[in-house]
Amino acid sequence: MKLRESLRLSWRSIRGHTLRSTLTTLGVVIGIAAVITFVTLGVSLEAGILGDVETGDTNRIYVWGSPPEQGGGPGEGAELVFTQRDVTELRDLEDVAAAYPWTPLPTESMAHGNDTVPIRQGVIATGPEYLDSAQIDDGRQFTEGEREAVLNPVAAAQFEGNVSVGDRITVSVPGDSAVNVTVVGILDTSEGQGPFEGFGEDPRVYLPADPVYLDLAGEATDDPRYLSVIVEAESPRTVETTRDSARDYLTSNASDASDYLGDDLELTLQTGGELLDQIRDILDRVTAFVTGIAVISLVVGAIGIANIMLVSVTERTREIGIMKAVGAQNRDVLTLFLTEAAILGVIGAVGGTVLGAVAGWAATEYADLPLSYPFEWFAIAVGVGVLVGIVSGLYPAWRAARTDPIEALRYE
Repeated sequence: MKLRESLRLSWRSIRGHTLRSTLTTLGVVIGIAAVITFVTLGVSLEAGILGDVETGDTNRIYVWGSPPEQGGGPGEGAELVFTQRDVTELRDLEDVAAAYPWTPLPTESMAHGNDTVPIRQGVIATGPEYLDSAQIDDGRQFTEGEREAVLNPVAAAQFEGNVSVGDRITVSVPGDSAVNVTVVGILDTSEGQGPFEGFGEDPRVYLPADPVYLDLAGEATDDPRYLSVIVEAESPRTVETTRDSARDYLTSNASDASDYLGDDLELTLQTGGELLDQIRDILDRVTAFVTGIAVISLVVGAIGIANIMLVSVTERTREIGIMKAVGAQNRDVLTLFLTEAAILGVIGAVGGTVLGAVAGWAATEYADLPLSYPFEWFAIAVGVGVLVGIVSGLYPAWRAARTDPIEALRYE
């Protein structure tokens, strides 16, 4: 029997049982659609989190001290280790383009005029180099040594009247301390500016560590220290050299940080690229996990096709007997039933791919993520659909091919 004839007979059988065929392919449609949707959502999430990160971040080296084997994300378990003198000494090292602190400031509230709003986290003391001037929508970076601030759009919109450049705000910290600063810039994005912050769109206020943090921390201790330091290499080619130089200084007796480092704390120096790779690896694992769950739907769909094909073999026993009586070989019957199963798989794969693409688009729109389709998965989906159909139809087709024609003709 020619393949064209097998296709014609298989399609006629499928059309003759439209409802049954539709319900059979539904499992494959749902399985493929779930896989495409979750993979699309995972790729789009990765693009949304990592896509806007500047390539210049690869020049940065993030430094913090935490308990050995701490694990977790960037800066997890970090403790106050570094002094302003450490920052100054790091700036003077060869191949270091910039060095500045990064530390969150514990706060209680933020006031603008007569309007006060709570803000427990998101106030960050750092250096002006931490903020990319290209991402400032209005105004400029703050200046080290001045009581100035840069806000992201979410923080600027916390009050009844949006904060704008030139306004004064008051940031209050525990212990009845407060600092008045002038807003000199508004960012064009509310996403985090680095891996220490995460990438959610939360209110963030950026202040110069010198003098704001040093003054506020100095009220509580005579030895104010920073949670972390960011060192920038002059170029990507010198990152490793810069990292080695920074490590050598911070672990030497010449640094203030060495007083706290030892068996209790371990110094970590990671480049922006390494931290982004860690985040990418986490996202890939999450995507693989949810995709694996979706694959269960494909298994259910495969069982459905196998079940229906077995029913089809039973229903068409007399037809199989007649085919064999007029000269059909076992391979002809095998090809016929395998073709029918493969067609069901292809229909399910195509339908699932279209549904998955639409569902992926809807999910990214709802989550406000940039849409990024994993087109290679579309081809994989069709291939999987065909494979599911063939594998599921193997036993029923084999059973049909081995049917005894005499017994088949006597079947009622």
